[in-house]
Amino acid sequence: MRNGSTNQSGKILATSDEFVPTAFHLPGELPGLPLDESEPVHWQVAMKRAIRSSQQLRKAVRLPPDSAEVLGAEGKLAGERNFPTFAPLEFVARIEPSNPDDPLLRQVLPVTAEEVEQAGFAADPVGDLNALVSPGVLHKYEGRALILTTSACGIHCRYCFRREFPYQQTGSRKDEWLPSIEYLQNQPEIEEVILSGGDPLTTTDEKLDQLISALEDIPHLKRLRLHSRMPIVIPQRITEELVERLSSSRLSAWMVVHANHPQELSESVLARIAKLIDSGIPVLNQAVLLRGVNDQTEVLAELCRRLVNHRIQPYYLHQLDRVRGATHFEVPVETGLKMIDSLRAVLPGYAVPQYVHEEAGKKSKSPILDNTRKVNF
Repeated sequence: MRNGSTNQSGKILATSDEFVPTAFHLPGELPGLPLDESEPVHWQVAMKRAIRSSQQLRKAVRLPPDSAEVLGAEGKLAGERNFPTFAPLEFVARIEPSNPDDPLLRQVLPVTAEEVEQAGFAADPVGDLNALVSPGVLHKYEGRALILTTSACGIHCRYCFRREFPYQQTGSRKDEWLPSIEYLQNQPEIEEVILSGGDPLTTTDEKLDQLISALEDIPHLKRLRLHSRMPIVIPQRITEELVERLSSSRLSAWMVVHANHPQELSESVLARIAKLIDSGIPVLNQAVLLRGVNDQTEVLAELCRRLVNHRIQPYYLHQLDRVRGATHFEVPVETGLKMIDSLRAVLPGYAVPQYVHEEAGKKSKSPILDNTRKVNF
């Protein structure tokens, strides 16, 4: 398989629901294996049994010995010491064994390329710290505010723009929402609250219920948006209780999921997301353009097809946020523009995501259009 998109026959991986197995046998040393997605464990158990080291991950997917990176004295790569490995078995089960170029593996496996320093890449590439207006609250956009509900994530993506975010210094921890609520109460121009993190769905249904209830008591709030990768990586997080709470809220609830490659969309993922959609909650997807993951038109086209075929709206395709440690993921803007042009030629307009990037200090995401081809990122 080359560029993490096709196998040796040239077939795009995960182009049908049949590709992703319901049972996948990994080495028996790891707890909870073999994995059977037809009988999922509770999502909190899935979090506890996640893979937590690059060595364990390499063993789980049977990488050949000659693909190993050089580890430091602690048995870890430098990037892993700063940003630990965390990959749930539900996600690992979709990785093609013995393939170091698998597009899902590339998203979660620490590599020495993370140690490369490059001008323009920073710890806070989108200016989050300057947008902090209260502990755990970012107010960047007109009429919208973002709550950092937790520092926890269901997976550690190596390109994460918040991989160095100082959560402990900003008060953005699970039980410290009171300042966030007080700030929102005093900002009548805010109509929409975005729950982010970390990942808001690593918070329990009970805690989310408390937070949503507090938000519902603020009269000027109209909409609630949750940005989460949990429905993709640990689909059983979409519980009946969560669906009921969101669908019954007086706030108009929206879910934005994060899938970058069609191989991520297993049958269990799509079935759980369907529960949200069936209850009236719109589901959007945002992807990041990543070298070696989805930087081929046919891969993105298949992702968009599978999304719309299952009533999920392709929303954004993000140019990589230039966070330190992710230089090896960057795709040239010119390439991204050509890919969007190619997508328009093969997909209906509603299936083509907006190609955007975020600039620190700006009031909205910036679309990347033909007339900005020469913009420096």
